[in-house]
Parts: sequence; C-alpha cells; structure tokens
Amino acid sequence: MALVTLRIVDGADRGRIFENLPTPVSVGREEGNSVRLNDERVSRFHLKIQEDRGRLVLTDLASTNGTKVNGEPVQVTIVRPGDVVALGKTVFLIGSREEVAQRLAEVRKAQTAAGKSGAAASDSEGGSASSWDPVSLDFELDWGEQADQLAPLHDVLPPDLPEELSPAQCAQLAEIFHYIHYRIRRVVRSGEMTVQHGHVKIDERRWQALLDLYDRVAGYLKQIGEPAE
Repeated sequence: MALVTLRIVDGADRGRIFENLPTPVSVGREEGNSVRLNDERVSRFHLKIQEDRGRLVLTDLASTNGTKVNGEPVQVTIVRPGDVVALGKTVFLIGSREEVAQRLAEVRKAQTAAGKSGAAASDSEGGSASSWDPVSLDFELDWGEQADQLAPLHDVLPPDLPEELSPAQCAQLAEIFHYIHYRIRRVVRSGEMTVQHGHVKIDERRWQALLDLYDRVAGYLKQIGEPAE
C-alpha cells in the first residue's frame, strides 16, 4: 500500500498538509473523503488517487469542473512527487518536500548520466557518489538555479508503455499506434520547407487530417478516462 502526501498551496484550505495517506485516496467536499475540501467548486467526490503496479494513478470522478495536472485537463493520469493538481479553486502538490527533493535529485542524476550536465556538475560537486543523495528541497532548488540545466518536472516526457498486457491488449495498442503513426506520416511527408524563412507549408487537406487526428486522440483519452458502464 502506497502512502501519499498532499500539500494544499491555494484555495480555502491553503496551508493544510495531509501526510502519509494510505491509498486509495479520495478528494472532495463530502464527508467520507480521505481529503475533505471547503471549496464550493469542488465536486462531492471529485477525484481519487490509487496505487497500481507501483505507480500512483489519479482519476477524475466525472467531476463538474474537472481536474488539471500540471495545467493540463485530465480524466486519468500517472502522478509523481512535485506534480501540481488543480480542482475548483484549490491547488495542491503531490508529495512531501523530501519526496520532491528525491525526484529532483533523480532527474539531475539522469541528466548528468546522459551527458547533459557533463563536466559542469562534476566540477561544481566534485563528482562524488554521495553528491547524489538529496540533502533537502532547498538544496535541490538552489542547485537547479545555479546549474540552469534542470528540466522542469512538469515537462511532458515520453511515457512508458504499460507492462504485462495480454496479447490481445498488445495488439489493440499496436493498432492504435499504427493508425496514429500512419496519419502523422502522411502530414509530415506532405510538408514543404521554406528554407529562407524556416517555415513549413502543409496542404489544407493534410492540416484538416491532423486536426481530425487531434480530435480522435482526445476521444480516446475520454474513453479511457470515462469507460462505459
């Protein structure tokens, strides 16, 4: 069972901290929620956070005003320490300060290993193995500002594929990606680069096809977030 810490940073309940809540965690206005908020724009049972295969999954419970994670509307998504969740007039952070510091340290370590920080990190920190141990959130934030190499935690990064899918589920997922890849490939191949101005010209029909794909992907996301009974 995972334990979740939520820190409310804006709204009527600003400053409250709900530490080490056992999953699943429900958030809403009604009694019976793990986190009960005093926010009239929050639904009675607004969202839940549960653990699945070592990950935290946030699901919007068909709320009236919706849920945003890092500024993006979601029905269901993976959340991690440092993520910002907005519902109604309330905003809360996922994770304790220590958990956010740990995630920042992991990002920093991965960047250096990939050569993005390179010698600058080694020179500034001596390159010792112990330098990867997160001291505090203040330390990690200060390091990020000095090095100017730390990518924001809220960047949209390529997600991992789900594991332990059945053969039929793998085939369905592959079929969806084949379709999306095919539609994008047609648009990319139809583009004409204007070298002098650095612009790409796309045929109107291809542009409309891209918008249609945009709409279809939105539909897929809605189906996943709001499955039929």
